[in-house]
Amino acid sequence: MIERIDPAQEQLDSPLGRVSPVLKLAIALAWLVGLFLTTEILPALVLAGIAVAATMVLGYVPIRTLGRSLAPLWIAAVAIGLLNALFGAANADPSLAELTRIGPFRLTEAGVLGGIGLAARVLAIAAVGVLFAQTTDATRLVDSLVQQARVPERFGYGALAAYQAVPRFAEDLTTLRQARRIRGLSGGWHPRLLVGLLVLAIRHADRKALAMDARAFGTAPRSSYRPIGWRLADLGAVVGGLVVLAMIVLLPAYT
Repeated sequence: MIERIDPAQEQLDSPLGRVSPVLKLAIALAWLVGLFLTTEILPALVLAGIAVAATMVLGYVPIRTLGRSLAPLWIAAVAIGLLNALFGAANADPSLAELTRIGPFRLTEAGVLGGIGLAARVLAIAAVGVLFAQTTDATRLVDSLVQQARVPERFGYGALAAYQAVPRFAEDLTTLRQARRIRGLSGGWHPRLLVGLLVLAIRHADRKALAMDARAFGTAPRSSYRPIGWRLADLGAVVGGLVVLAMIVLLPAYT
């Protein structure tokens, strides 16, 4: 079943939840760019730790919710690290000293460090992504993009409409299966269900497009039902974001 998981009101009212979504997105992207500028393991681990701590302390995200969000991503990160440590190209270099051998696999220090480094990067990316997702409302994000980043309204609110339509696919799929059962057909998986979902998706999109045209999106300046302005919390977020970015970039030079 397709389910959209939105942050709770407590997270949206937290210090991180009140920060401008566009600014949070810019800070998150700056952190990831800074992470890509270094190949060291420690900056990635530091960034992951800071993101997790900020999510819990400043985002008011319960540890259980955070664990459910991060567990699949971090399991994938560990799996990626293990696979790269086992099958890394450095392990095939005979000039590198062998650390150990696991069955047919030869492990070298460079290969193991490469796998750990890749796993640490995935951990950090997942932590930053969860921080942003668990403290940001999708509607407020689009409002911020349109009002503060000057994104075209047709693109911004069209993307929001598409995002909000995702759970409807589950309802459409249930309806199609029930219709097949009424006709005496199997209610399980069938390729024709894809055709039905495609037709329904086109109909929903057509209705959304007509509704947006009826409201004259993109034709003239519009007033905002939910105005978003810059706050003092945004300044604090900028300062904190720059401090973390400096740590990511400069930390390898002092280790």
